[in-house]
Amino acid sequence: MNNSSLRQSSVLLLPTLLVLGLFFCIPVLLMFGVSFASRGLYGGIEWTFTFENYQRLADPLYWTIYGRSLFLAGTTTIVCLAIGFPLAYVMARSSARMQTALLVLVMIPFWTNFLVRTYAWMFLLRTEGLFNSLFMRLGILDTPLELLYTNGAVFIGLVYGYLPFMILPLYVAIERIRPSLEEAAYDLYASSFSVFRHVVIPLAKPGIVAGCILVFIPSLGAFITPHLLGGGQSMMLGTLIQHEFLVVRDWPFGSAISFLLMLLVLVVGVPLLKGRKLWGS
Repeated sequence: MNNSSLRQSSVLLLPTLLVLGLFFCIPVLLMFGVSFASRGLYGGIEWTFTFENYQRLADPLYWTIYGRSLFLAGTTTIVCLAIGFPLAYVMARSSARMQTALLVLVMIPFWTNFLVRTYAWMFLLRTEGLFNSLFMRLGILDTPLELLYTNGAVFIGLVYGYLPFMILPLYVAIERIRPSLEEAAYDLYASSFSVFRHVVIPLAKPGIVAGCILVFIPSLGAFITPHLLGGGQSMMLGTLIQHEFLVVRDWPFGSAISFLLMLLVLVVGVPLLKGRKLWGS
């Protein structure tokens, strides 16, 4: 690359770098500094340097929340992949008209605010909601089930909310796989399972990795879904951070938890991104 092309690239990158610096890097650095401060007597921040906030992260009191967050995020990712892959494959192998129709159906949830959709699940899962009422009218249940404010309710909400983020990258990856490659495998007497395992899966791995990242990271830091569907019974890292900032008013400890969340995201995301580059090569 010559000097003129390098200068042109730098000029094009400048607006992006300014936006990232002003609205991401500087706030993150400020929060990092706050994480080493102390909580004031009545809330707020006292600029006294301490490692206590990070030491508190090792308190067994919070281990259940860490484990629940990782478990629900991981399970959500696996289930979204299991549901999304067959649908994405059908979409990619359908006619152009059918692809458009299926894409519209996948995108319809984005036309409604995420908060409104979560409230809708509250109405469905509550004791007097649609599911319990239907089961009781059919005689399946004598008493309503406690569906709302449970880990199961949070799991359902996470899968529903982030399933499109798994389907779309999978659809793009599978659509790029030429059907002739699958046909060649069948001509060589490969079974359907062998074609799926040795042809479709390897070629779709970039989409699998992208979908897993797009589902796992927001699920790990989810706030609205566990707050509304889990209540106080299913706290996750996102709700714990909100609790520390707005309820306890312990901004330094809330900042330390935020950086723990960022560390967990990096631990999972960086290996996946490296794997994606290898698979894409």
